Amino acid sequence: MKQKTIITIIEILNKVYGFRNREYKPFKTLIGVVLSQRTKEEVSFPATDRLFDRAKNLDGILKLPEKEIEKIIYPVGFYKQKTKRIKQICKILKENYNSKVPASREELMNLPGVGPKSADIILSYAYGQPVVACDVHVIWISNQLGWTTSNNPEKVREDLHKIIPINHRRSLNDILVQFGKEICKTGRPKCYICPIKKYCPSAEKWLEKYKIYHSKS
Repeated sequence: MKQKTIITIIEILNKVYGFRNREYKPFKTLIGVVLSQRTKEEVSFPATDRLFDRAKNLDGILKLPEKEIEKIIYPVGFYKQKTKRIKQICKILKENYNSKVPASREELMNLPGVGPKSADIILSYAYGQPVVACDVHVIWISNQLGWTTSNNPEKVREDLHKIIPINHRRSLNDILVQFGKEICKTGRPKCYICPIKKYCPSAEKWLEKYKIYHSKS
């Protein structure tokens, strides 16, 4: 796919969904990322806000007993394990990073519970670095568009960084997540209402499947 077409796709999705280019504080973003793992954002976002309403910063969280943190963040998935990770992260940041969140991928991934995708979210959303965070939506949609043929997050990231212009990388995760939840759902895309279907090499296949399914029903 030509880069001009890629840019057109991104611009269309930006118009539909709008990149939520808000100011994200690194520490809250880090804790929010940990809480969001294997948990829907409808649950993890309020839990993050509740925690920071109770403890305003790193020192505040360190002062909270684990049992209290567990009650605050419940019902996020694995809330007991995440409580321990949050405590560990706070101690490491205080002891090794002067209570600051590192801005390098390698250092972030050395923190408990922070993998490649989580690190990229922090770098992109909190530090404004031009990286693409590859979650399930980004991986699925990138495959449908022919931007990659891999399901390995690190390979998808590598492929996307080769073809996505630097000034469009930060918005990509945000708009593809919204697009994936609403239209390009994993395994069941709504190509018939897709705003970029004429640019998508997979649309014809899914539209044909849709026609066949409904002709039998």
